[in-house]
Amino acid sequence: MNSVSLHAPSKTTDLPELDTLEHLIKARRATRHFRPDPLPEGVIDRILDAARWAPSGYNLQPAHFTVVTDSSIKPALHRACMNQAAIEEAPAIIVFTGDRHVAANHFESSLRADRQAASMTDEYERALYKYVPLAFQRGPLQLNWLWKATLIPVIRLATPVPQMPAVHMREWLTRQVMLAAMNFMLAAEAAGLNTCPMEGFDERRVRRVLNIPRSHVVVMISPLGYTATPGQTKSRLPLDRLVHHDRW
Repeated sequence: MNSVSLHAPSKTTDLPELDTLEHLIKARRATRHFRPDPLPEGVIDRILDAARWAPSGYNLQPAHFTVVTDSSIKPALHRACMNQAAIEEAPAIIVFTGDRHVAANHFESSLRADRQAASMTDEYERALYKYVPLAFQRGPLQLNWLWKATLIPVIRLATPVPQMPAVHMREWLTRQVMLAAMNFMLAAEAAGLNTCPMEGFDERRVRRVLNIPRSHVVVMISPLGYTATPGQTKSRLPLDRLVHHDRW
């Protein structure tokens, strides 16, 4: 594990699981250079399985993961990622995308899975059937998007209105996918592996290199492997500079 330099609050006793999680969180550090060592068999699937258990709005699960291990693809992906060395060095690259059509693609199947798991009430299911189409539908001819984009700011003057994914889809997808990406990075740390969340890439070129559908937003890319620069430290601002109680 990487050594860590942090301003930390005082310890709460008798919480061993929290202690373990804190250690993983504080030890995780982005690494810019990787060794070419192969990964243990099956470890990528286990880490991505942890990623898919992240929460998502309405349990729609829009996050998709494209795993790149083919060395013949990496030079083009390397160029699309602003020539960052880790893309060619790491044994695996994970590309995190979010599905713009997730409500149409996943809504019924996620509800069916929730029913089978007895994980929601009938009342909540009725609420989802009412709200999800309202929040996500954009057609026909983008007319649903148009009225939502123009009228909601006016309605909000009189009553609270949540943000509509139909209007702010990229922002909504980014939030959902990054929840899965954080699960991924912590699971990788628990497996003794290293990651590097990258935002420096040309999205259009990444989609073209990997044949990712235009309906998907490329949110983040992360190499996965063993760091070539162990022992790096990190720091964070003190907690009392960031926490606000009751009011700002």
